[in-house]
Amino acid sequence: MSEIIPRYEFRTFAQNFGMVETKMRKLSPCAMIRESAEVYIVSAANNHNNTKIRDIKMDIKELAEEKQGLERWNPRMKGEFPMAADVIRNDVFPVFAVAEPDFKRETYSLDQYLNELILPHPELSAVSVFKRRFAFTINSCITEIAQLLINGAAIQTVAVELEDIDAILKARELLGLTEYENVNYLLAIKRIIGMAPLSV
Repeated sequence: MSEIIPRYEFRTFAQNFGMVETKMRKLSPCAMIRESAEVYIVSAANNHNNTKIRDIKMDIKELAEEKQGLERWNPRMKGEFPMAADVIRNDVFPVFAVAEPDFKRETYSLDQYLNELILPHPELSAVSVFKRRFAFTINSCITEIAQLLINGAAIQTVAVELEDIDAILKARELLGLTEYENVNYLLAIKRIIGMAPLSV
């Protein structure tokens, strides 16, 4: 198995990207369009772990490094429902940095996990995110623009990723993104649902 090299990422959000999207489509053909419905679990106590569920699979990433305004996220845990209570207790809840719930089952389906452990918790929120993602290649970087519905709120995101920081910074310049704030999914979702303040 080949070694997975974690990529650095620049991501930002806006209601509409206008000229940024125009430049993106001029610089590269759209290589792929993907749609997905996901659930993000966000914690009021933690900004360094990104927990996402797609279908019945859970993916947790942790913020490993910030460099030159970019972020690098590493895989921390992958799991699938139904999931053993011991796994949720030992591998999932420590990520949230909140009080552990009362586990009344030995195994949890996805619905049971959300309805019995997440939604009743005062410091956790389950957030529905629909994504329609358009993939491009800009300056050799993996680049996308996506249309999102975050708990029904419509917004767009643009991301540029690669192992090479200089290539990302150049692509960001080419797309006219140098004045945009780097915001990861976790922070953007928290701002939209009112769990984190907007930047000033």
